[in-house]
Amino acid sequence: MDPVASLLPATMTLGTLLLAGLVTGLGGFVKGAVGFAMPLVMISGMGIFLDPELVVAGIVLPIVVSNGLQIARGGLGAALQAARDFRVYIVLVCTFILISAQFLTRIPTEAMFLVLGIPVVVLCAIQLSGIRLTIPPGRKGIFSVIAGTISGILGGLAGTWGPPTVLYLLALDTPKARQMVVQGVIYGLGSVALLVGHLQSGVLNRETVPFSALLLIPAVIGMWIGFRVQDRLDQEKFRRATLFVLLIAGLNLIRRGLVA
Repeated sequence: MDPVASLLPATMTLGTLLLAGLVTGLGGFVKGAVGFAMPLVMISGMGIFLDPELVVAGIVLPIVVSNGLQIARGGLGAALQAARDFRVYIVLVCTFILISAQFLTRIPTEAMFLVLGIPVVVLCAIQLSGIRLTIPPGRKGIFSVIAGTISGILGGLAGTWGPPTVLYLLALDTPKARQMVVQGVIYGLGSVALLVGHLQSGVLNRETVPFSALLLIPAVIGMWIGFRVQDRLDQEKFRRATLFVLLIAGLNLIRRGLVA
């Protein structure tokens, strides 16, 4: 038996592993270029040909490592400073994820995808049309509370707090390098929770961990290429690229809300 095949879950073949690797490489590239959307790409792509639970297991280690690389690239000092500067937002996101998750079974998931996706698409379309939405520096505190609460509630109910986080950072006119670090810190905390949660749930187990570990290879390669692209983007091109990816993410959320 092929040594690689022996590491795969019984329902997988080398062909599906190759496809999963290509999808993961694309997700890593997007993550490296704009700092988010790896789960979106991996779940949307691999969900076409793999069991949903296996997809969830597969994304865990690449997400944890990619966020670690994103933080490391900006430097530990920058990450600690970002955690301090955005501590209110981070605390609110984590708190409301825990609270709202308790109501997950009482609210239709499809409805939450629509509640999240429609505003994201509308706001991205407005900004891509040339209208710039900004938060004045003096009002950062109140908007941190509003955005952090909304992001946390949607994170607990819909499983994603990336799109509102990115919109918030763009409205603050966050410099490219700093935005990458802040996103890495916020998503990194969530990815560690994801790892622990799925070790407890049993989704990540002796059979699925090797699959997730193998996906680290294309994830890191894709992210390295994405970093090269990010370095070539000036602030305005980075902003528009981020909005474009965010628009696609929002449309995907609407699709998930409409297709049961």
